[in-house]
Amino acid sequence: MDDFTKKDMEEALRAIASMIGRTEKAGEKFAQGTSQHTLQKNRLEALNTASLLISKELADSNAMKHYTKEDLEKALAPISSLINKSEKARKKLAEGTWQHTMLSNNLKALYIASRLFTKALSG
Repeated sequence: MDDFTKKDMEEALRAIASMIGRTEKAGEKFAQGTSQHTLQKNRLEALNTASLLISKELADSNAMKHYTKEDLEKALAPISSLINKSEKARKKLAEGTWQHTMLSNNLKALYIASRLFTKALSG
């Protein structure tokens, strides 16, 4: 698990699951074919891939069996975008608020996912 503990990975999995739920709800608000709907769809696919990567890492299994290099590269872009947007949003929030805490947890999970994407792509 490299630099992350099992607890880190389990917390990341919970945070990713929460992000998946919120992304699914947000995606329902946009008409199919719009740029917003496509963005949510791409984010959802990336988050689902991240969830599987974390699960496979926890199980000491090879996630590359389930995804092609192209799939992983495609999913890494929305994860990077979510990191960027979350970092910007967190700077605007007061420490100690539930929103700041949630974004901090999400960011930790996204950074773990990003590292796992990079690991899977290089392996």
